[in-house]
Amino acid sequence: MKLSGSQGQLTYCMNIHPTQTFDDVMAALTGPVAEVKKAISPDAPFAVGLRFSGEALSELADPGKRMALKSVLDAKGYHGITVNGFPYGKFHGTKVKEEVYQPDWRSEVRVKYTNNLADLMAEVAPVGEFVSLSTVPGTFKPLAAGAEAIMAENYLQSVAHLIKLRERTGVTVALAIEPEPACFLETIAETVNYFRDYLFSSDAADRVAGLTGVSVAEAAQALPQHLGLCYDVCHAAVEFEDPEQSIALLRDAGIPVHKLQLSAALRVAIVGPEARSAMADFVEPTYLHQVIRRTSDGMKSATDLPEVLALGDATDGEEWRVHFHVPVYIDNLGAFSSTRNFLESILAIHKQTPISPHLEIETYTWDVLPASARGKTVAQDIVREMRWVMDQLDT
Repeated sequence: MKLSGSQGQLTYCMNIHPTQTFDDVMAALTGPVAEVKKAISPDAPFAVGLRFSGEALSELADPGKRMALKSVLDAKGYHGITVNGFPYGKFHGTKVKEEVYQPDWRSEVRVKYTNNLADLMAEVAPVGEFVSLSTVPGTFKPLAAGAEAIMAENYLQSVAHLIKLRERTGVTVALAIEPEPACFLETIAETVNYFRDYLFSSDAADRVAGLTGVSVAEAAQALPQHLGLCYDVCHAAVEFEDPEQSIALLRDAGIPVHKLQLSAALRVAIVGPEARSAMADFVEPTYLHQVIRRTSDGMKSATDLPEVLALGDATDGEEWRVHFHVPVYIDNLGAFSSTRNFLESILAIHKQTPISPHLEIETYTWDVLPASARGKTVAQDIVREMRWVMDQLDT
């Protein structure tokens, strides 16, 4: 939905719903998404944060299914302004963990999937629309060594495709790289350095010019129009980033935030027996829940929650930030809290000086949340999240 002033558009990410197949996508659009729109924006267009797996996208090569998708979007008053191009494979009801990054940006499969997603969005988005496409931050960190240049080349191949797509369709699609704990691009500082050295460099502009036929100056101008960040607030909070400083670093580096994902993580202010016992309820087999620990010896990281729980009372007194998306309206979780205060700071910055044109709530973990942390239906909780954000922004 359109927010007041220049605050952009607010939506939520459909990866909270099963979207593995074309039928899954259509069921979500005609079911829970329609329920949310009726509660939040009954008489005005409603922005949707779409998600298509590799399987669903393959099905949508069928012109009839593409037409059916566009017909539902138009009939329901949905505007497809953003798409989550991060998870390629299955994302619900099965073990995902570190496989969520595959295929990664070392692979031509990732390039093809991304470009095909962009082509689809250019067809279903309103004419002249700006579309953000969030994606993997390179690869899983243990796989990144020595792959910096090939990942940059593949990102630039997609940027070249997006430039040509805009020329053909008038729709601007921007690739939004999403830094995440335990990934190649994890912190804002790492991200700024990689953009400077590989993606927004003079060599990058030369490469895009060669791929597209535009001048080097035009390529340099087009790069930030088609490439930037998806700033996931949960991820930044887990990394103990500073809200104001992180946004300032991106602005100073000229790296646009094409999508701002509104999310909150688990926070244990002081680890102790009660908190460790309560945290065990959040151990589950589907998603990766990275942990950053503030210890007396500095910051330490773990790939998944069971690793730190296995350390027992050796961690008492530490502060933990856990990559487990929880509803944004929750602050008090009994033995611990969420990083909602970090999100409040980001929204306050956005209200003052807009960070991004697209704000997308992303609490994809609804199915694996403990029962105490969720309501009766996913649609009701999404409505509650959207209203909480709207209150923060005085919309």
